[in-house]
Amino acid sequence: MLIYLISMGHVLFAYLSECAGILLNRAEHGRRDAYLASCADIGELERRMRAIESDA
Repeated sequence: MLIYLISMGHVLFAYLSECAGILLNRAEHGRRDAYLASCADIGELERRMRAIESDA
């Protein structure tokens, strides 16, 4: 019984870890989209896009 509970704990941890990763990824995309949407012109947008790509 104890081994079963331990193995279920690993499964639960893996699931929660995956969910947290998905949420953090969505938050990062939202911040990046807001950053790009705040550009004043196409030149600034292109500069920001290149800066994001070089950071990745």
